[in-house]
Amino acid sequence: MAKSAFLQAVSEDIRLRGYSIRTEHSYLYWIKSFILYHQKKHPQQMGADEVKAFLSWLANQRHVAVNTQKVALNALVFLYHKFLKIELGELGFTHAAKQRSLPVVLSVSEVAALLPHLKGMCALIVSLLYGSGLRVSECLRLRVQDIDLEHLSITVRDGKGKKDRQTLLSSSLVTALKQQITRALALQQQDNLRGIGPSLPFALGRKYPSAYRQAGWMFLFPSTSLCAHPLTGVLCRHHLHDSAVRKALQPAVVACGIHKKVNCHTFRHSFATHLLQSGYDIRTVQELLGHNDVATTQIYTHVIGQHYAGTVSPLDKLFNPPELKESRCIYGKQEPHCAA
Repeated sequence: MAKSAFLQAVSEDIRLRGYSIRTEHSYLYWIKSFILYHQKKHPQQMGADEVKAFLSWLANQRHVAVNTQKVALNALVFLYHKFLKIELGELGFTHAAKQRSLPVVLSVSEVAALLPHLKGMCALIVSLLYGSGLRVSECLRLRVQDIDLEHLSITVRDGKGKKDRQTLLSSSLVTALKQQITRALALQQQDNLRGIGPSLPFALGRKYPSAYRQAGWMFLFPSTSLCAHPLTGVLCRHHLHDSAVRKALQPAVVACGIHKKVNCHTFRHSFATHLLQSGYDIRTVQELLGHNDVATTQIYTHVIGQHYAGTVSPLDKLFNPPELKESRCIYGKQEPHCAA
């Protein structure tokens, strides 16, 4: 899609600052929407009042989610503060209150029922999402060099917040991963005969012109088609698009009779929850997920009910009074049987 000269300049400034391609697309979308909302008036001729009017319209007429409001605001703050060097001052805009929502989590038996309904590459991807706690974007960006089959670990590079981290790899996936690596490298060799290779990060292709021939840089889950690199325009093979996983996942959810709202991120939630249920400490789970703050990880304690551990429903006491039950173990202490 062709950009105006103004949006093209904004795009170049975003890239100069090292923002991700997704952030660039998102910011350009909201900046363009802001300009169109105000009848294509140039942003330099507008200011805080127009920004506030646009955000209020999103909240009150479009009824967008709180996170969407925040992204739109971030885009406009970037436009004025960093690109135009214009201070907006106090907007006096308050985001809609965001209610705490618990993540959807599958039980172990539900995951076991779902996985057999997935086939081929998508089955391996979903298994990695659940087995290693990966975001779908992190999984699809994996390259051959990021998989350590000997030490059963995965290196996630340039994850959320531009952080690298290591997470665990299930030993049950070793055989499938070896086969997938073989297929990916065979495809790379075919591409190399045509002078084509995997898309490379930043200016790596200029610094190391033959890097596209090295096995380590090949995507673990390559796309089925070639495309032009979004930054350099060079013909290359990118990784599989996440829409392919979503399209395969939904029929599988229906087929196994799960009535929850399941998406790719559900398996990351399930990974964290099941680790906590197995007794792993929250700091370990935090490191595996790559959370900056342990408070983010603590949401999973609410999913499994640790925040009210030991509390028994009064309905259970009504129909199962303690004096009629056999001896129970409470917090590691044996409760004696109560005689009638």
